[in-house]
Amino acid sequence: MYALEFIRVRELEIAVRVWNPNASRTLVTWHGLARHGGDFASLADQLGHEWRIIAPDTPGRGLSSWSLFPAHDYLYSHYITVALAVLDHFELKQVDWLGTSMGGLLGMLIAADPQHSQRIVRLILNDVGPELNQQGLIALSSYFGVSHRFSSFSDLQAELKRHYASFDISSDKEWRDLALNSARRLPDGNWTYHFDPRIGEQFIHDTPRDTWADWANITCPIMVIRGADSTLLDAETLPRMAEKQPYLRTLTVPGCGHAPMLNQPGQVAPIRQFLDEPIARRLHTPSSAHATTARRPIGQWLIKQWRRFFGQ
Repeated sequence: MYALEFIRVRELEIAVRVWNPNASRTLVTWHGLARHGGDFASLADQLGHEWRIIAPDTPGRGLSSWSLFPAHDYLYSHYITVALAVLDHFELKQVDWLGTSMGGLLGMLIAADPQHSQRIVRLILNDVGPELNQQGLIALSSYFGVSHRFSSFSDLQAELKRHYASFDISSDKEWRDLALNSARRLPDGNWTYHFDPRIGEQFIHDTPRDTWADWANITCPIMVIRGADSTLLDAETLPRMAEKQPYLRTLTVPGCGHAPMLNQPGQVAPIRQFLDEPIARRLHTPSSAHATTARRPIGQWLIKQWRRFFGQ
């Protein structure tokens, strides 16, 4: 069972789940676009009492406040502000970070920022990287860019099992828990997902940037986990990531798509091993020949596609 703390960031209340609050070591775990911190319960249980797991709910998700100003608050720049506020609240000058999808990109941006990079000691990215599959991004933004309504809880659970089949969840209990933690009842008695349906507006308002440059600027040890059937992080991207980060540790999870739930011993054991290894930061040497800078930034391309499909 986790403890629950609340942090005020301007007008928003941020809910943070904390497993093993008295543990000697700390791992910040940050969820994906439309998920919440509760997804890391199994990981926390398997890592054991040695690890304090701090798992925030991003604004607009889970138990955190919804924003009245999505164009301002549902952006990576604001998520960085929230993340730093969480680290300050728990007095974490340095911490290990594990992020799934959006949470991984958030950790990557902090680790690449000269002002804040020293706060992340080790970085684990779960099925995300500096370049993402364009069709996968379209599918993601299309699904979460509209409201979902279900007449019964069982209908919502069935849709969760269909949409998140790539999570590689095997037991009925896990599916039931996922549904219970993902559902919100509407005033008319119908059901919907827990998150603010406007979180998808991030694809419209966020500022494009060259995430390959961010990737090259990271100096802490990095591990990347990829679902073998991922629709977002292509297998061909991993060797290119390793070119910029020669000491990159990778793990491919068979039978998983986007994204591994990190709920199986075969997924958790390599994470524990990576976290237990001595830290060795590399000295960063800026690259004069950045082969990917000519590529169109992901954000700019996705904004164009969003407006094309949704007319905004």
